[in-house]
Amino acid sequence: MRTIAARALVEGEAEGLIAAWATPLSFWGGFDVSSGCVIDRSHPAFGADISGRILAMPSGRGSSSASSVLAEAIRRGTAPAAIILTIPDPIITVGAIVARKLYGKACPIVVCDPVDFARLAEGQRVRVIAREAGSAIEAISR
Repeated sequence: MRTIAARALVEGEAEGLIAAWATPLSFWGGFDVSSGCVIDRSHPAFGADISGRILAMPSGRGSSSASSVLAEAIRRGTAPAAIILTIPDPIITVGAIVARKLYGKACPIVVCDPVDFARLAEGQRVRVIAREAGSAIEAISR
Protein backbone atom coordinates (compact mmCIF):
# COMPACT_ATOMS: atom_id res chain seq x y z
CA MET A 1 0.00 0.00 0.00
CA ARG A 2 1.28 3.44 -0.87
CA THR A 3 -1.80 5.67 -0.92
CA ILE A 4 -5.48 4.92 -0.34
CA ALA A 5 -8.23 7.34 -1.30
CA ALA A 6 -10.57 8.23 1.54
CA ARG A 7 -13.47 10.53 2.37
CA ALA A 8 -13.20 12.91 5.32
CA LEU A 9 -15.83 12.83 8.05
CA VAL A 10 -13.75 15.06 10.35
CA GLU A 11 -10.91 17.09 8.87
CA GLY A 12 -7.34 17.07 10.13
CA GLU A 13 -4.03 15.34 9.73
CA ALA A 14 -2.35 12.71 11.88
CA GLU A 15 0.48 10.22 11.66
CA GLY A 16 1.04 7.08 13.67
CA LEU A 17 1.04 3.31 13.89
CA ILE A 18 -2.13 1.50 12.90
CA ALA A 19 -4.19 -0.49 15.37
CA ALA A 20 -6.06 -2.63 12.79
CA TRP A 21 -9.14 -4.43 14.04
CA ALA A 22 -11.86 -6.50 12.39
CA THR A 23 -14.11 -5.99 15.43
CA PRO A 24 -15.70 -2.58 16.10
CA LEU A 25 -15.23 -0.96 19.51
CA SER A 26 -17.79 0.94 21.52
CA PHE A 27 -16.09 3.84 23.25
CA TRP A 28 -18.91 3.78 25.81
CA GLY A 29 -18.00 0.99 28.21
CA GLY A 30 -15.26 -0.41 26.00
CA PHE A 31 -12.60 2.28 26.37
CA ASP A 32 -10.98 3.93 29.39
CA VAL A 33 -10.51 7.69 28.82
CA SER A 34 -7.96 8.00 31.61
CA SER A 35 -5.57 5.37 30.22
CA GLY A 36 -6.45 5.13 26.52
CA CYS A 37 -6.87 1.35 26.86
CA VAL A 38 -9.55 -1.03 25.61
CA ILE A 39 -11.45 -2.27 28.67
CA ASP A 40 -14.13 -4.36 26.93
CA ARG A 41 -13.14 -7.88 28.06
CA SER A 42 -14.96 -9.41 25.09
CA HIS A 43 -13.05 -7.35 22.52
CA PRO A 44 -10.06 -9.07 20.84
CA ALA A 45 -7.92 -5.98 21.60
CA PHE A 46 -8.70 -6.01 25.33
CA GLY A 47 -5.91 -4.25 27.20
CA ALA A 48 -4.47 -2.52 24.12
CA ASP A 49 -3.44 1.12 24.50
CA ILE A 50 -4.71 3.05 21.48
CA SER A 51 -3.59 6.51 22.61
CA GLY A 52 -1.98 8.23 19.65
CA ARG A 53 -2.51 5.24 17.35
CA ILE A 54 -4.37 5.32 14.04
CA LEU A 55 -7.43 3.22 14.84
CA ALA A 56 -8.67 1.24 11.84
CA MET A 57 -11.94 -0.62 12.37
CA PRO A 58 -14.84 -1.30 10.01
CA SER A 59 -17.38 0.76 11.98
CA GLY A 60 -18.26 2.06 15.39
CA ARG A 61 -20.34 0.04 17.80
CA GLY A 62 -23.15 1.72 19.49
CA SER A 63 -24.28 3.82 22.29
CA SER A 64 -24.87 7.45 21.58
CA SER A 65 -22.86 8.19 24.73
CA ALA A 66 -19.74 7.01 22.90
CA SER A 67 -19.45 10.47 21.31
CA SER A 68 -18.96 12.11 24.71
CA VAL A 69 -16.41 9.47 25.72
CA LEU A 70 -14.41 10.05 22.53
CA ALA A 71 -14.59 13.84 22.96
CA GLU A 72 -13.26 13.53 26.52
CA ALA A 73 -10.45 11.21 25.39
CA ILE A 74 -9.47 13.72 22.71
CA ARG A 75 -9.44 16.48 25.35
CA ARG A 76 -7.24 14.38 27.67
CA GLY A 77 -4.89 13.24 24.91
CA THR A 78 -5.74 9.55 25.33
CA ALA A 79 -7.73 9.14 22.10
CA PRO A 80 -6.53 7.62 18.87
CA ALA A 81 -4.65 10.13 16.68
CA ALA A 82 -7.09 9.38 13.83
CA ILE A 83 -9.80 6.87 13.00
CA ILE A 84 -10.24 4.98 9.72
CA LEU A 85 -13.62 3.33 9.02
CA THR A 86 -15.35 1.57 6.12
CA ILE A 87 -18.82 2.70 7.19
CA PRO A 88 -19.50 6.30 8.27
CA ASP A 89 -20.36 6.46 11.97
CA PRO A 90 -22.30 9.53 13.10
CA ILE A 91 -21.68 8.88 16.81
CA ILE A 92 -17.90 8.76 16.51
CA THR A 93 -17.98 11.69 14.10
CA VAL A 94 -19.97 13.83 16.55
CA GLY A 95 -17.46 13.11 19.32
CA ALA A 96 -14.55 14.30 17.18
CA ILE A 97 -16.45 17.39 15.98
CA VAL A 98 -17.40 18.35 19.54
CA ALA A 99 -13.77 17.98 20.69
CA ARG A 100 -12.62 20.23 17.85
CA LYS A 101 -15.24 22.89 18.65
CA LEU A 102 -14.93 22.83 22.44
CA TYR A 103 -11.25 22.03 22.95
CA GLY A 104 -9.58 22.96 19.66
CA LYS A 105 -8.16 19.42 19.35
CA ALA A 106 -8.50 17.29 16.24
CA CYS A 107 -8.99 13.57 15.69
CA PRO A 108 -9.39 13.19 11.92
CA ILE A 109 -11.85 10.55 10.78
CA VAL A 110 -11.93 9.08 7.28
CA VAL A 111 -13.87 6.39 5.45
CA CYS A 112 -12.26 4.16 2.84
CA ASP A 113 -13.36 1.30 0.63
CA PRO A 114 -13.44 -2.13 2.37
CA VAL A 115 -11.00 -3.58 -0.19
CA ASP A 116 -8.51 -0.81 0.58
CA PHE A 117 -9.22 -1.17 4.31
CA ALA A 118 -8.11 -4.80 4.10
CA ARG A 119 -4.67 -3.57 2.93
CA LEU A 120 -4.07 -1.76 6.24
CA ALA A 121 -1.74 -3.71 8.52
CA GLU A 122 -1.30 -3.73 12.29
CA GLY A 123 1.71 -1.65 13.26
CA GLN A 124 2.10 -0.01 9.86
CA ARG A 125 3.00 3.71 10.04
CA VAL A 126 0.60 5.88 8.06
CA ARG A 127 -0.39 9.50 7.64
CA VAL A 128 -4.10 10.29 7.52
CA ILE A 129 -4.92 13.42 5.58
CA ALA A 130 -8.59 14.32 5.97
CA ARG A 131 -9.67 17.26 3.85
CA GLU A 132 -13.01 18.23 2.37
CA ALA A 133 -11.39 18.62 -1.06
CA GLY A 134 -9.66 15.23 -0.94
CA SER A 135 -8.48 12.76 1.66
CA ALA A 136 -5.94 9.97 1.72
CA ILE A 137 -4.19 7.41 3.85
CA GLU A 138 -0.49 7.38 2.98
CA ALA A 139 1.91 4.60 3.93
CA ILE A 140 5.05 5.89 5.66
CA SER A 141 6.61 2.47 6.32
CA ARG A 142 5.68 -1.17 6.73
